[in-house]
Amino acid sequence: MKYKIFANHAHIYPKYLRENGCVDALLELMDECEIEKCVCFATFADKLKENGITEDTNEFLAKEIAPHANLYGFGVIDFDYDNLEEQVDKIASLGFYGIKLHPAYQEFNIMGEKAQRVYAAAQDKNLFLSFHTGIHWHRLADYQMLLYDELAYNFPKLRFSMEHLGGYHFFKEGLAVMVNNSRNDIINAFAGWTSIAMNDNGLYDYWSHSDEELRNLVHQTGPYSHIFGLDFPFKKADYTKKAIQRIIDLDIPEEAKEGILGKNLARELNIDF
Repeated sequence: MKYKIFANHAHIYPKYLRENGCVDALLELMDECEIEKCVCFATFADKLKENGITEDTNEFLAKEIAPHANLYGFGVIDFDYDNLEEQVDKIASLGFYGIKLHPAYQEFNIMGEKAQRVYAAAQDKNLFLSFHTGIHWHRLADYQMLLYDELAYNFPKLRFSMEHLGGYHFFKEGLAVMVNNSRNDIINAFAGWTSIAMNDNGLYDYWSHSDEELRNLVHQTGPYSHIFGLDFPFKKADYTKKAIQRIIDLDIPEEAKEGILGKNLARELNIDF
């Protein structure tokens, strides 16, 4: 069976800043890996600032993906400024479908006051949030996995993916968040199947999960709350093909494989697929 693939989690950079992370490079990877559609994340604003670039990062992404009907945008928030609701409104007005957030890299507490303002505005605009989860060299108290349960409790209509699902170190906490919210009126907590391929030596890296963990994840949460992600440009085509093949070979229902590889993301973003 040939699977249609709609992937999440492609970080897009200006070509002059990161040549292997631009839209053209993403399209090449998509072609090589037979990926039909992809969600693109804007570059975090500080990456532009530290290189003396004053262009608005969300506007840049909107221009870059506009010629490509198979690319869809997620904006980013600049927490250096207090106009958070205005930033969320701008992201929605650009036609973007969601927001990429990285509590460890951006150094904010998942349930901090500024973060909650973003969540409230995003919930109002029906934007989907993708969070980096797992170890990323910032104080764990700010981004421990169980805080996502507080997010789900306080913003019950807000949908979000936990990319990497806590990684190797916090997988069970991520699973607990999903199961604890599995009886909500809507699916709001999603597992981001991002960077799941094993190292060539068979050992786990920071983001890897075992086959048993992935099977139990689907068994306990059902087929509809899982989304495949690339982590482009940090993961290359060979890695991406291994990750896709791993999902195809996994002993889980076909409905789950189809959902992970594209149907779930398309449904949540209301995109034909």
